Amino acid sequence: MKIFIRLLILFALAVGLAVGARFNPGNVVLFYPPYRIDLSLNFFLFLTLVLFVLVYLVLRAIVTTRKMPRKVAAYRQNKRERDGNKSLREALKALFEGRFGHAEKAALRAIELAENASVASLIGARAAHHMSQFERRDSWFAGIEQDASHKTARLVSMTELLVDQHKPEQALEAVRELNASGTRHIQVLRWALKANQQAQNWQEVLKLVRTLDKHRALHPALSTRLRELAYDDLLKDHGHDAESIRRVWYDIPSADRRAPFVACSAAMAFNARGLFDDARGIVEKALAEQWDERLMRAYRDAAAAEGSAALLSQIEHCEKWSQVHPADPELALTLGTLCFRQKLWGKAQRHMEQALSDAVDARTVREANLKLAQLHEALSQDEEAAKHYRLCAVATML
Repeated sequence: MKIFIRLLILFALAVGLAVGARFNPGNVVLFYPPYRIDLSLNFFLFLTLVLFVLVYLVLRAIVTTRKMPRKVAAYRQNKRERDGNKSLREALKALFEGRFGHAEKAALRAIELAENASVASLIGARAAHHMSQFERRDSWFAGIEQDASHKTARLVSMTELLVDQHKPEQALEAVRELNASGTRHIQVLRWALKANQQAQNWQEVLKLVRTLDKHRALHPALSTRLRELAYDDLLKDHGHDAESIRRVWYDIPSADRRAPFVACSAAMAFNARGLFDDARGIVEKALAEQWDERLMRAYRDAAAAEGSAALLSQIEHCEKWSQVHPADPELALTLGTLCFRQKLWGKAQRHMEQALSDAVDARTVREANLKLAQLHEALSQDEEAAKHYRLCAVATML
């Protein structure tokens, strides 16, 4: 419909011009002595129109020619931007697909565009890292050290990749640089936690776990396990004397001191330094909160001297616990060991045999047979002692 209307208008104009030109008797005379030129008004108007069109085209050509270098430069710049952005998209896609070689090649093409250089370098660094090309990764990072706008991205990426490479000291240097610039967001704290864990900086691990717990940024099970590992390592430090290990122990929050794993690690650490009274107290308090058979081994190792009131108190505690946990092999073995130390032969043998019958792992079987062998040896029952020594040897080989 639009085309029809346009054609109708065009035909109307053509008819109007034809009619107007036919009934136009006008005349134009041009004098240039000694010349005279006579033109009809219609022809003069036509020549004027043609001249106008020619002048317009010439001026247009001149202007276009003068603008040509800028247009060519703009075209080339637009082409570079299109190619650079396309290469950047290809690099990201290849990185996410795990095609790290393609990602690095695409990053090399994308880096030609200055605006994409830093982001392309980060992609190239990650791709090189995943191909274990660590020197090439570092050269990618070195290329954007002067770019302040991407400093945080570079340092966070470096921290992550260095932790993955198990280079905790270098990762912590990047973390310190981030902290100096005031960047302490959750992901940085997570990578700092892993780096300190690898470097076995357990005090820092504990601080970071507490910080992340406040932000609910750690799973409770992971948080508990990290605290346990930190406390275990701090308590096992062989450089501690009696007072030092007591300070370490009392620096641990009371809620964590009652955890079975932590209490067990502490009791073993105190036993290793001959602080048996402290070890017994730790186990008894922990068991009052929650039963855990792992604590029994440390309680056996912390046995008091023969005939002492402390040893009798241990036996009483074990007898009370056995009423609640009658089928616990570790408890039975502990009670039998304490009775053996107190020379209560009958009770010792009964509890050790119960531990042997209820045992489910080779370690308990081995230790129960060894204790029974020592008991029979003390009673001059050589055949029975030899039998249990053999059974102990068999359990050792399992």
